[in-house]
Amino acid sequence: MLDLKFIRENAETVRTAIQQKRVNLNLDELLAVDQQVSEMKKTVEAKQTERNQNAKLVPKATPEERPVLIQKGKDLSEELKTLEADLREKQEALRLLLLKVPNVPLDGVPVGRDDEENVEIRREGELPTFDFEPRDHITLLENKDWADFERVGNVSGSRSYLLKGDMVLLEMAILNFAMTYLSQNGFTPMSVSALVRPEAFWGTGHFPGGEDQVYKVEGDDLMLAGTAEVPVNFLHAKEVLSEDQLPITYAAISGAFRSEAGSAGRDVKGLIRVHEFKKVEQYVICKGNLEESQAWFYKLLSNAEGILKALELPYRVIQNCTGDMGAGKVWMYDIESWVPSEQKYRETHSCSNLGDWQARRTGIRYKDKDGKMQFPHTLNNTGIASPRILVPFLENHQQKDGSIRIPEALRPFLGGRDRIG
Repeated sequence: MLDLKFIRENAETVRTAIQQKRVNLNLDELLAVDQQVSEMKKTVEAKQTERNQNAKLVPKATPEERPVLIQKGKDLSEELKTLEADLREKQEALRLLLLKVPNVPLDGVPVGRDDEENVEIRREGELPTFDFEPRDHITLLENKDWADFERVGNVSGSRSYLLKGDMVLLEMAILNFAMTYLSQNGFTPMSVSALVRPEAFWGTGHFPGGEDQVYKVEGDDLMLAGTAEVPVNFLHAKEVLSEDQLPITYAAISGAFRSEAGSAGRDVKGLIRVHEFKKVEQYVICKGNLEESQAWFYKLLSNAEGILKALELPYRVIQNCTGDMGAGKVWMYDIESWVPSEQKYRETHSCSNLGDWQARRTGIRYKDKDGKMQFPHTLNNTGIASPRILVPFLENHQQKDGSIRIPEALRPFLGGRDRIG
């Protein structure tokens, strides 16, 4: 959510952001409703003043005047009930429009329509070479009986997965390694529930617009989040923090659930695009200062790169264009890891700075050193997400016999083993 005063004073800038981010919003309608709310407030205030002045006349009125004044007071009260109800309705319409207003991208964000127009920043790591015909991750899993895609489909339907044996231990080891790595880098480990109330989705900006991606719990006012960002962002909803409490840095692990609406026919096999997965999320609340939040952006990026380097996975960093960065973000990079079987990079991490956009929606504030109330900035980035990370991991570290080499940094989390299978 943007400050309404900012929108009024920078209408063309906001209009450009709406166009570049391809948001379905008519800014002229919003500004018209804002003007209507302002005029209705003046009308209500004038009527309230008139009613109050009338009430002051009653005690001093003559017996003949008093009934007329009392009746006038009743009429004004009835009129105010209607006016105030209309004002509340119009204010709610304005609030819903404001929730659709995207954040303004920073200078330097490439203007583009979708992910095809993202810009590669750099590549890291050596692509693997094999003296044998490399296998894809599905073949590697099935050859070693590390997964069962057919039976789990009978249980949970399509886009579900079941890991077995050493693959379970590998998945847990990678998640544990990521949590340990982030903890050692100053982030507070948290284990959070994916069950959240709808207002938590509004707070992060997943609503409005992402309702079709979310599973709802019938009979309860609860939904399943697709990332720990959703519950963690709402932990401090409506709180007033002190500047000394900032920055707040979390490494949160949770289950994650996504309906994958609109992805029919895409990545239907294997571990790429599943409905349920496990995710470690980095999340930061810092002072509402762009220089500071951008410094935290690159710290989050560095953490993710450090994890991938420790896992010895080749990857590339790309900058997301305006059409692929989401409504709330002012700056965004993706990290894509190399998948040998496809001869391409696939997204495994997404790093975002949202400025004070989420904090305004969630009602998180802090008092600065001068006692002035401010909105903090929030940022997030993937720590690791499984099972997707297993795709590049298995394919890059596969051996001729189908076993998987374990990078040195991960071995302590697998009992010292240097390979599995």
